[in-house]
Amino acid sequence: MPYAPADDRYDRMPYRRTGRSGLLLPPISLGFWWNFGHDRPLETSRAIVRRAFDLGVTHFDLANNYGPPYGSAEENFGTLMRQDLRRFRDELVISTKAGYDMWPGPYGDHGSRKYLLASLDQSLARMGLDYVDIFYSHRFDPDTPLEETMGALDSAVRAGKALYVGISSYSAEKTREAAAILLDLGTPLLIHQPSYSMLNRWIEPDLLDAVGELGIGCIVFSPLAQGMLTDKYLGGIPDGSRASRPTSLSPDLITDEALAKIRALNEIASRRGQSLAQMALAWVLRDERVTSALIGASSVEQLEDNIAALERLDFTSEELAEIDRHASDSAINIWAASSET
Repeated sequence: MPYAPADDRYDRMPYRRTGRSGLLLPPISLGFWWNFGHDRPLETSRAIVRRAFDLGVTHFDLANNYGPPYGSAEENFGTLMRQDLRRFRDELVISTKAGYDMWPGPYGDHGSRKYLLASLDQSLARMGLDYVDIFYSHRFDPDTPLEETMGALDSAVRAGKALYVGISSYSAEKTREAAAILLDLGTPLLIHQPSYSMLNRWIEPDLLDAVGELGIGCIVFSPLAQGMLTDKYLGGIPDGSRASRPTSLSPDLITDEALAKIRALNEIASRRGQSLAQMALAWVLRDERVTSALIGASSVEQLEDNIAALERLDFTSEELAEIDRHASDSAINIWAASSET
């Protein structure tokens, strides 16, 4: 049977404006970093993507090296586009990125014009698309002139291969520089994608002020601290969890100190009538400068639980003060090197 999305998919989703642009995004967007590669059944991915769209999630975020293996998330998304979503292309915001290692040799990494534009062509081919809505520089490259990297993003728009451009994990200073270069080129910087969570608050001192002043959107990734801000680790490291496998979440991060923070935050969430994951998502969305939070999902049930966070986004001043006592950096910002240069 052909896929028919829910008729009421836009009725309950409170879309947010992306900075001062005309683009609206759902406050929760679906990211394809970890759960949509060839190591997972395509039918599981299909069920998650269909349910997300049924619930009003219109933004799907990818990158060239998402998988595993590299490229497979875009390939699988391309299959789902072709089989399920092609008729709804104009209802979707699809993004991809380039900046981390993708293929061997000197031209398959970092921020050169050659790499970024070649990668975008490859991404479009994998997804079977004529254009993406947002194309990102995935990280700042200190060895490439910023003018070259931003010029490549501008060229992607002028070639009709992207509608908007963004950056990810740039410092506040480099964000201001990038925005100025793009403004001069005539392609405004739409959005910044940094990591942000109750256990990784690096964007608060400067970057949030920068995006607010510049009128740039902010879509945060890893709002659940790679799963640490869920009920999964309340009793330690369970078998089969991300921290139990060789992934980006090292078991060394699940310390007694981190567990004490997580358990205290879970108690606050329980009093609010939320799961810890729901409160963590609501917390990153409390700031009006944050347009959207990217989630990953390994099941439809997990997706639905996360989207239910939108039912309770308000916080009392007392709740925020209590959260602040336990929400502090926990060495999980593995992307810090890009934003420190």
